[in-house]
Amino acid sequence: MTILAFEFSSARRSVAVAQNRRVLAEVIETGAGATRAFGMIETALREAKLERGQVEAIAVGLGPGSYTGIRVALAVAQGWQLARGIKLLGVSSAGTIAAQAQAEKISGRVNVLIDAQRNEFYLATWEISETGRKETGPLRIVTLADIQSRPGEIFVGPEAARWIAGGRNLFPRAAMLAELAADRDDFTPGEKLQPIYLRETNFVKAAAPRAGLH
Repeated sequence: MTILAFEFSSARRSVAVAQNRRVLAEVIETGAGATRAFGMIETALREAKLERGQVEAIAVGLGPGSYTGIRVALAVAQGWQLARGIKLLGVSSAGTIAAQAQAEKISGRVNVLIDAQRNEFYLATWEISETGRKETGPLRIVTLADIQSRPGEIFVGPEAARWIAGGRNLFPRAAMLAELAADRDDFTPGEKLQPIYLRETNFVKAAAPRAGLH
Protein backbone atom coordinates (compact mmCIF):
# COMPACT_ATOMS: atom_id res chain seq x y z
CA MET A 1 0.00 0.00 0.00
CA THR A 2 1.18 3.52 -0.79
CA ILE A 3 0.74 5.79 2.24
CA LEU A 4 1.03 9.56 2.46
CA ALA A 5 1.58 10.70 6.07
CA PHE A 6 1.14 14.19 7.59
CA GLU A 7 2.55 15.10 11.01
CA PHE A 8 1.88 18.78 11.73
CA SER A 9 1.38 18.67 15.51
CA SER A 10 4.73 20.25 16.45
CA ALA A 11 7.04 23.03 15.30
CA ARG A 12 8.89 20.43 13.20
CA ARG A 13 6.25 19.55 10.62
CA SER A 14 6.74 16.72 8.15
CA VAL A 15 5.24 14.80 5.24
CA ALA A 16 6.35 11.31 4.23
CA VAL A 17 5.56 8.78 1.54
CA ALA A 18 5.85 5.04 2.16
CA GLN A 19 5.18 2.11 -0.10
CA ASN A 20 5.04 -1.55 0.93
CA ARG A 21 6.32 -0.65 4.43
CA ARG A 22 9.34 1.25 3.07
CA VAL A 23 9.68 5.02 3.47
CA LEU A 24 10.50 6.53 0.07
CA ALA A 25 10.68 10.20 1.00
CA GLU A 26 10.26 12.60 3.91
CA VAL A 27 10.09 16.40 3.85
CA ILE A 28 10.59 18.34 7.10
CA GLU A 29 9.75 21.99 7.75
CA THR A 30 10.57 23.95 10.91
CA GLY A 31 9.70 27.39 12.21
CA ALA A 32 6.69 29.29 13.41
CA GLY A 33 5.26 30.25 10.01
CA ALA A 34 2.18 28.82 8.32
CA THR A 35 2.40 25.19 7.24
CA ARG A 36 3.10 24.82 3.52
CA ALA A 37 1.11 21.60 3.37
CA PHE A 38 0.64 21.30 -0.38
CA GLY A 39 4.19 22.38 -1.18
CA MET A 40 5.54 19.72 1.21
CA ILE A 41 3.22 17.09 -0.26
CA GLU A 42 4.30 17.85 -3.83
CA THR A 43 7.98 17.74 -2.85
CA ALA A 44 7.58 14.41 -1.02
CA LEU A 45 5.71 12.82 -3.93
CA ARG A 46 8.27 14.13 -6.40
CA GLU A 47 11.16 12.71 -4.35
CA ALA A 48 9.31 9.39 -4.12
CA LYS A 49 8.70 9.48 -7.90
CA LEU A 50 4.97 9.03 -7.40
CA GLU A 51 1.84 10.86 -8.56
CA ARG A 52 -1.09 11.94 -6.40
CA GLY A 53 -3.28 9.29 -8.00
CA GLN A 54 -1.00 6.53 -6.70
CA VAL A 55 -1.67 7.40 -3.04
CA GLU A 56 -3.92 4.72 -1.53
CA ALA A 57 -4.13 5.91 2.08
CA ILE A 58 -3.38 8.98 4.17
CA ALA A 59 -2.21 8.77 7.78
CA VAL A 60 -2.63 11.85 9.98
CA GLY A 61 -1.00 12.72 13.30
CA LEU A 62 -3.94 13.59 15.57
CA GLY A 63 -1.94 15.29 18.30
CA PRO A 64 -2.01 16.45 20.95
CA GLY A 65 0.01 19.48 20.01
CA SER A 66 -0.45 22.44 17.70
CA TYR A 67 -4.20 22.77 17.28
CA THR A 68 -3.80 24.78 14.06
CA GLY A 69 -1.29 22.35 12.55
CA ILE A 70 -3.44 19.33 13.34
CA ARG A 71 -6.51 21.03 11.86
CA VAL A 72 -4.59 21.78 8.65
CA ALA A 73 -3.57 18.12 8.36
CA LEU A 74 -7.14 16.94 8.98
CA ALA A 75 -8.60 19.37 6.45
CA VAL A 76 -6.18 18.26 3.73
CA ALA A 77 -6.84 14.57 4.46
CA GLN A 78 -10.62 15.01 4.53
CA GLY A 79 -10.60 16.96 1.28
CA TRP A 80 -8.42 14.33 -0.37
CA GLN A 81 -10.81 11.57 0.66
CA LEU A 82 -13.80 13.49 -0.71
CA ALA A 83 -12.01 14.02 -4.02
CA ARG A 84 -10.46 10.59 -4.48
CA GLY A 85 -12.15 8.20 -2.05
CA ILE A 86 -8.89 7.04 -0.45
CA LYS A 87 -8.52 5.47 3.00
CA LEU A 88 -7.79 7.60 6.08
CA LEU A 89 -6.15 6.68 9.35
CA GLY A 90 -5.52 8.77 12.48
CA VAL A 91 -2.54 8.09 14.77
CA SER A 92 -1.70 9.57 18.16
CA SER A 93 1.29 11.91 17.94
CA ALA A 94 2.29 10.83 21.46
CA GLY A 95 2.36 7.21 20.27
CA THR A 96 4.49 8.26 17.31
CA ILE A 97 6.97 9.93 19.68
CA ALA A 98 7.12 6.72 21.77
CA ALA A 99 7.89 4.72 18.61
CA GLN A 100 10.53 7.29 17.67
CA ALA A 101 12.08 6.88 21.14
CA GLN A 102 12.25 3.11 20.65
CA ALA A 103 13.87 3.58 17.23
CA GLU A 104 16.50 5.79 18.86
CA LYS A 105 17.17 3.09 21.47
CA ILE A 106 15.63 4.96 24.41
CA SER A 107 14.32 2.30 26.76
CA GLY A 108 12.79 1.77 30.19
CA ARG A 109 10.00 3.86 31.69
CA VAL A 110 9.66 6.72 29.21
CA ASN A 111 7.40 9.75 29.65
CA VAL A 112 6.17 11.46 26.49
CA LEU A 113 5.76 15.17 27.25
CA ILE A 114 3.94 17.68 25.03
CA ASP A 115 3.28 21.33 25.87
CA ALA A 116 -0.45 21.95 26.40
CA GLN A 117 -0.05 25.71 27.02
CA ARG A 118 -1.48 27.44 30.12
CA ASN A 119 1.49 26.02 32.13
CA GLU A 120 0.15 22.50 31.59
CA PHE A 121 1.42 19.47 29.70
CA TYR A 122 0.13 16.37 28.01
CA LEU A 123 1.85 13.33 29.50
CA ALA A 124 1.77 9.64 28.57
CA THR A 125 4.00 6.95 30.05
CA TRP A 126 5.39 3.98 28.12
CA GLU A 127 7.49 0.94 28.93
CA ILE A 128 9.92 0.61 26.05
CA SER A 129 12.37 -2.17 25.30
CA GLU A 130 14.37 -3.15 22.25
CA THR A 131 11.63 -5.54 21.17
CA GLY A 132 8.43 -3.74 22.16
CA ARG A 133 6.63 -0.85 23.81
CA LYS A 134 3.48 -0.61 25.90
CA GLU A 135 1.55 2.39 27.14
CA THR A 136 1.30 2.10 30.92
CA GLY A 137 0.04 5.60 31.75
CA PRO A 138 -2.69 6.95 29.45
CA LEU A 139 -2.44 10.46 28.05
CA ARG A 140 -3.44 13.06 30.62
CA ILE A 141 -2.90 16.72 31.51
CA VAL A 142 -0.41 17.55 34.30
CA THR A 143 1.27 20.65 35.69
CA LEU A 144 4.93 21.69 35.54
CA ALA A 145 5.21 20.91 39.25
CA ASP A 146 3.97 17.38 38.56
CA ILE A 147 6.72 16.62 36.05
CA GLN A 148 9.45 18.36 38.02
CA SER A 149 8.59 16.22 41.04
CA ARG A 150 9.79 13.09 39.21
CA PRO A 151 13.61 13.39 39.18
CA GLY A 152 15.55 10.69 37.40
CA GLU A 153 12.71 9.70 35.07
CA ILE A 154 13.08 9.82 31.29
CA PHE A 155 11.15 12.56 29.49
CA VAL A 156 10.98 12.94 25.71
CA GLY A 157 8.94 15.28 23.54
CA PRO A 158 9.11 18.27 21.20
CA GLU A 159 10.36 20.65 23.94
CA ALA A 160 11.16 18.27 26.78
CA ALA A 161 14.65 19.72 27.34
CA ARG A 162 13.15 23.17 27.83
CA TRP A 163 10.94 22.11 30.71
CA ILE A 164 12.88 19.49 32.64
CA ALA A 165 16.56 18.87 33.29
CA GLY A 166 17.76 15.88 31.32
CA GLY A 167 14.72 15.93 29.04
CA ARG A 168 15.33 14.98 25.44
CA ASN A 169 13.77 16.85 22.53
CA LEU A 170 12.05 14.34 20.27
CA PHE A 171 9.57 15.29 17.57
CA PRO A 172 6.87 13.11 16.00
CA ARG A 173 7.91 12.38 12.41
CA ALA A 174 5.79 11.58 9.38
CA ALA A 175 8.22 8.79 8.42
CA MET A 176 7.53 6.98 11.69
CA LEU A 177 3.81 7.74 11.37
CA ALA A 178 3.80 6.05 7.95
CA GLU A 179 5.55 2.99 9.38
CA LEU A 180 2.99 2.71 12.18
CA ALA A 181 0.10 3.14 9.75
CA ALA A 182 1.37 0.28 7.58
CA ASP A 183 0.55 -2.16 10.41
CA ARG A 184 -3.02 -0.92 10.90
CA ASP A 185 -6.29 -1.34 9.05
CA ASP A 186 -8.71 0.62 11.25
CA PHE A 187 -9.49 3.16 8.56
CA THR A 188 -11.86 6.01 9.40
CA PRO A 189 -14.29 8.17 7.41
CA GLY A 190 -12.95 11.71 7.16
CA GLU A 191 -15.78 13.27 9.16
CA LYS A 192 -14.95 11.01 12.12
CA LEU A 193 -11.28 11.97 12.34
CA GLN A 194 -10.89 14.23 15.37
CA PRO A 195 -7.83 15.84 16.97
CA ILE A 196 -6.73 14.52 20.35
CA TYR A 197 -7.53 17.40 22.67
CA LEU A 198 -8.19 16.57 26.30
CA ARG A 199 -9.71 19.91 27.27
CA GLU A 200 -13.25 20.93 26.50
CA THR A 201 -13.44 23.76 23.99
CA ASN A 202 -15.20 26.74 25.54
CA PHE A 203 -16.89 29.45 23.54
CA VAL A 204 -17.97 32.77 25.07
CA LYS A 205 -21.13 34.20 23.55
CA ALA A 206 -21.00 37.93 22.92
CA ALA A 207 -23.44 40.01 24.92
CA ALA A 208 -26.50 41.33 23.08
CA PRO A 209 -26.17 44.97 21.94
CA ARG A 210 -27.61 47.51 24.36
CA ALA A 211 -30.67 49.42 23.32
CA GLY A 212 -29.94 52.82 21.85
CA LEU A 213 -26.40 51.92 20.77
CA HIS A 214 -25.56 51.70 17.07
